Amino acid sequence: MECCLSEEAKEQKRINQEIERQLRRDKRDARRELKLLLLGTGESGKSTFIKQMRIIHGSGYSDEDKRGFIKLVYQNIFMAMQSMIRAMDLLKIQYSVPHNMDNAELIRSVDFETVTTFEPPYVQAIKDLWSDAGIQECYDRRREYQLTDSAKYYLSDMERIEKPEFLPTEQDILRARAPTTGILEYPFDLDSIIFRMVDVGGQRSERRKWIHCFENVTSIIFLVALSEYDQILFESENENRMEESKALFKTIITYPWFQHSSVILFLNKKDLLEEKIMYSHLVDYFPEYDGPQRDAIAAREFILRMFVDLNPDSEKIIYSHFTCATDTENIRFVFAAVKDTILQSNLKEYNLV
Repeated sequence: MECCLSEEAKEQKRINQEIERQLRRDKRDARRELKLLLLGTGESGKSTFIKQMRIIHGSGYSDEDKRGFIKLVYQNIFMAMQSMIRAMDLLKIQYSVPHNMDNAELIRSVDFETVTTFEPPYVQAIKDLWSDAGIQECYDRRREYQLTDSAKYYLSDMERIEKPEFLPTEQDILRARAPTTGILEYPFDLDSIIFRMVDVGGQRSERRKWIHCFENVTSIIFLVALSEYDQILFESENENRMEESKALFKTIITYPWFQHSSVILFLNKKDLLEEKIMYSHLVDYFPEYDGPQRDAIAAREFILRMFVDLNPDSEKIIYSHFTCATDTENIRFVFAAVKDTILQSNLKEYNLV
């Protein structure tokens, strides 16, 4: 009996040594690279998520990098105020201070894409407009037109941003909005594995450029903006943004290219959902919702079910996380779980677990 055990033990030891040798060879010959494809409709948070990966797992943003965002922050402020000025006309809201009509004309006359500085007459005009009761009413009705999520964040902090020595913080950078045109790749090294994150433009006009990204995808990370349940599409004035997101998700998970890719669903902007659900009722946009009103947890669980139910393959698990892409600690925690999911799925595929 002992003899048999000894032979078995020797054989086991030989197998273990061979496995270790093979693993060393694999590591030396090619460091494993995992390709993560970030998908989702426009403004779902894909670019913000990549910025977080740079902060959490990359080199972050140096002062020189931060200076590169100053112009974009200024442009975001002009863009937000111009959106509200146009909406004031559209929604027929009056300015509470008559002089703000002149301020509105001054700001309206600027091509926001050419803004590089923050000059006093414009800064004061923006501050006066933001404190106008009419503009505040217009802001409260923002679901009726297109306004960036970061509008209030920047406009409430003009005292800091207008200073000549202004240097954007990481939070300013995370909230700075520039539509992704073309394809962005961000590779980062984690536990001697290269994660190559690919972000493609979310607007409809960008989607035709996606096709060649579909080869050798380890995982799809699909982002949904929870706060979009009551919003209309940027490209189409009468289509609900969440319905568009559902349609895209259904298309993606049924693509033959992705049969062997794990699917991770990020239900993003949970913070905005918590604010919005208090006054904008989910049932008004999704009549099948039968949960309580003003309940963010019930609302987000309902939205999660809507997306998971689109999965036609009962064998395929959809991993889901509720996220706030501008919250670094939340994304640090979530991505740690995602990394484990991706590695486990990958190891199973190669029969290593």
